[in-house]
Amino acid sequence: MTAITFRPTTASAVVRSFLTSSNLGKPTKALFPFSKLPFTFKPLNATTTTALSTLRTLTPLKSTSSASDLSPINTTSADDSISVGTSSLKSLKSRLRNGDTLYGVFLLSFSPTLAEIAGLSGYDFVVLDMEHGPGGITEALSCLRALAATQTPAIIRLPESCPTWAKKALDLGPQGIMFPMIDSPKMAKKAVSYCRFPPAGIRGSAHPVVRASSYGIDEGYLSNYEDELLIMCQVETEEGVKKADEIAAVDGVDCIQMGPLDLSASMGYLWDPGHKKVREMMRVAEKAVLGSNPASGGGAYLAGFSLPHDGPTNMKSRGYHMVSGAVDVGLFRSAAVEDVKSFKMSLVEGSDDDGEGGKESADEKYWSE
Repeated sequence: MTAITFRPTTASAVVRSFLTSSNLGKPTKALFPFSKLPFTFKPLNATTTTALSTLRTLTPLKSTSSASDLSPINTTSADDSISVGTSSLKSLKSRLRNGDTLYGVFLLSFSPTLAEIAGLSGYDFVVLDMEHGPGGITEALSCLRALAATQTPAIIRLPESCPTWAKKALDLGPQGIMFPMIDSPKMAKKAVSYCRFPPAGIRGSAHPVVRASSYGIDEGYLSNYEDELLIMCQVETEEGVKKADEIAAVDGVDCIQMGPLDLSASMGYLWDPGHKKVREMMRVAEKAVLGSNPASGGGAYLAGFSLPHDGPTNMKSRGYHMVSGAVDVGLFRSAAVEDVKSFKMSLVEGSDDDGEGGKESADEKYWSE
């Protein structure tokens, strides 16, 4: 038989462990249980083994590379980019520090296809809503992968503020995490502790193998994860509004996300989130958050949802730095209702879409071809 010496050129620790194991000196069938093989294995000599031990592992993905952002707004420096494969994108935190106003969408369907479309459409971020959407960790992972392909940052909103959900969500590697129903600085401190490893927090550790650290390939993960993770606390009750300034001042809280619908419900105006008293309460919370100083690390940025009576432009003018303007199922619902309405109206009016006098837009013409 011909003797074959394996001389690996890869730097994987797994390959190195396998090739230097004592199994290579054993009969071939111990490794490959075939009846006959046209070759046998020759153990590596001491020189080769020594040289192999000096090989580095796969070059880790660092968070210091620079590349242009896909977002239409590109005013961020290259100091806070996050590696994604061979590309990089600006972190949400770095863009907030640079004064950008970010516009996003909530994803309740947990459809990877809709997540991908949202990313390609140019949203600055997408919130995977595990609080009200039907999806869990597995479905969130599929959406995260779809968004990663479009270089769009993802934020996961937890079903509840607890260490178990936070741990599972953070291990998936989103850029941001949102805690619902934070009513006090004590609750905010607990939320932050769920996001940090001991001794700074109580987050469970599996960093060498989870997606957040590129399955252990990103050797700089433990050094950078706190700087790159956006921690958002939702203020959604009267009690929370009263403590909004204290919540915003908690170390580690990056954003206060206002919850107008739950706030209106807590005030007895479930059916009227635009009620005067609700809007007044919202202004109290907004003033408290805007009075903090996130640039110096002593405060939080203001984030929120736009509603029919309070659009994104108005929110930006009042100091919001993150605005969520739509929900995926709401967008589809509106388009579907309008489509059916348009068809039924055409039947009533007796219009002829195929008539020579019809005026078609480019999109309408596409569908008729």
